[in-house]
Amino acid sequence: MRHLKEKYQKEVVPKMMERFGYKNPMAVPKIEKVVLNVGFGKLLKEKTKKEKEKAYQPILEGLAQIAGQRPVLAGARKSVSGFKIRKGDIVGAKITLRGKRMEDFLERLIHVAFPRSRDFEGIDQRSFDKEGNLTIGIKEHITFPEISTEREEKIFGFEITITTTTKTKEEGIELLRLLGFPIKS
Repeated sequence: MRHLKEKYQKEVVPKMMERFGYKNPMAVPKIEKVVLNVGFGKLLKEKTKKEKEKAYQPILEGLAQIAGQRPVLAGARKSVSGFKIRKGDIVGAKITLRGKRMEDFLERLIHVAFPRSRDFEGIDQRSFDKEGNLTIGIKEHITFPEISTEREEKIFGFEITITTTTKTKEEGIELLRLLGFPIKS
């Protein structure tokens, strides 16, 4: 299995330069960062502060195992009476990966998690925004090899956003396809 950075430099850069007409290898788009985020949602409904902390702790631990980095708790930006949420309440967690950790995570995502996930047929092109960034949802965190399925009492899903330096959707799709992402045609 070839490393992502090496594959990018040896295969992706020349093909992208040829396909999109970049003059300089430094102008070729690359992956900037990967953000993993999870919302606690119904998990925290009508619980005391101590119960809430106990409820989301396993999710934080699972996310930390997957990413190799501790998550940051995210608070509500504004109060929403319909959901009984006050401004500042903890509603989720996120992790931003860059550099080596990002590359390691993407390797595991492409070569292990996607093949292990149930009913996975490839990434839909509608998952890309107009700037070429990809956002996908993972239904079960146990598809990652770091998670022991026997020890897990709660299975949770989370979202992965892959931010690229591309300018268009087509460039983003081609960049990730060349890196080995299973994207539907």
